[in-house]
Amino acid sequence: MFSPEIAPVVNIADLPQYEGQAVTIRGWVYHLRSSGKVRFLVVRDGTGLVQGVLVKGRLPEEDFHQFDRLGQESSLILRGQVRAELRAPGGYEVEVTGLTPLHICQNYPIAHKEHGVGFLLDQRHLWLRAPRQQAILRLRDELARACRDFFYDRGFVLVDTPILTPTACEGTTTLFATDYLDRGKAYLSQSGQLYLEAAAMALGKVYCFGPTFRAEKSKTRRHLMEFWMVEAEAAFYLLEDILQLCEDLVRYLVLRVLERRNRELEMLDRDTTLLSKVSQSFPRLSYTEAVVRLQTEGVAITWGEDFGGDEETRLSQMFDRPVLIHRYPRQIKAFYMEADRDNPELALCVDMLAPEGYGEIIGGSQRVADLDILLARLQEYHLPQEPLEWYLDLRRYGSVPHAGFGLGLERLLAWVCGLKHVREAIPFPRLLDRLYP
Repeated sequence: MFSPEIAPVVNIADLPQYEGQAVTIRGWVYHLRSSGKVRFLVVRDGTGLVQGVLVKGRLPEEDFHQFDRLGQESSLILRGQVRAELRAPGGYEVEVTGLTPLHICQNYPIAHKEHGVGFLLDQRHLWLRAPRQQAILRLRDELARACRDFFYDRGFVLVDTPILTPTACEGTTTLFATDYLDRGKAYLSQSGQLYLEAAAMALGKVYCFGPTFRAEKSKTRRHLMEFWMVEAEAAFYLLEDILQLCEDLVRYLVLRVLERRNRELEMLDRDTTLLSKVSQSFPRLSYTEAVVRLQTEGVAITWGEDFGGDEETRLSQMFDRPVLIHRYPRQIKAFYMEADRDNPELALCVDMLAPEGYGEIIGGSQRVADLDILLARLQEYHLPQEPLEWYLDLRRYGSVPHAGFGLGLERLLAWVCGLKHVREAIPFPRLLDRLYP
């Protein structure tokens, strides 16, 4: 082992700060090639890639020959001199003066060639090591931190809502059920919204950020069984307030990524000029206007039908930035959505569609604030009253107008990265036909 006093341990991403100096790097072999007395290995450490150059006679003979034992993903420690080299990955390389293998790896399953998606998903625990997957996960991390910063800066309080719930938030057909000891069935949460409404009556403006679960038998590029949502709820907010908050949030998130994660976007060959369009105001359409646009484009849809994936794709392709579709027919929306006073057939709700065909990334609404109306809604939607008595209490004791929304992290990330499927937007995707690894 090398002493850090002789050569400090550094991250590959920080090598530009150490040009001309001796450093120690700890990582894994990404690629190997040999050319007689000169041998090259590309090393990754989770922060980037760097090429190490081994020249016979310039490092101990034993260390030079250790190269022959290495395979892709062997772990090692190397020491050497940092120098600029524009042709090398990252623009720098290390002239190796010492090499110590930690673990020799042979026959690594994922070679530097094309593999099928099914094979790669079976090897997801290893596929995460690929530079492309690392870039996606770093972008996910940036978006998650940016969500928290956005709400903190605007006075929202983080409230952790339960994952195990006694009833559904949006109907019972897409729930994962489990036995809750001897108390009957419990369900994995579809949303933290109902609990956030309670917290908003205590704290004013709140949000939650965590996993949600939908047992929806959909096999599309936008669907996961388990995904992460950031949800916000605010007392005294109306639909217009939510429309603006949604727009402000997405603009903030995308501009934050453009500012801090340009290297990762370049690695994904993402056209950032398209993302930069978020700096402009987002177009807003009523559901009725959206239906007319679709009909004009030849889409067979009638007023009153919900938009499916195809309709969302067509609508989102009409714009170069996210679009807000508001006031859908109340009959196709959830029981808790407030009706429009000017037209009670409409719900005071909004969906945000990401451009380039990515479709819905946000759903939100103003909530029913009147107890009698909410009781009538439970009957209308054939929902049991007893498990929701606590929710009804929010209308019995100090009810106020309030509104909120939820943003799907994986769908947002898929659009930001330009991914074809959300399965790459989460470390270990849970799909209709996949629960491994």
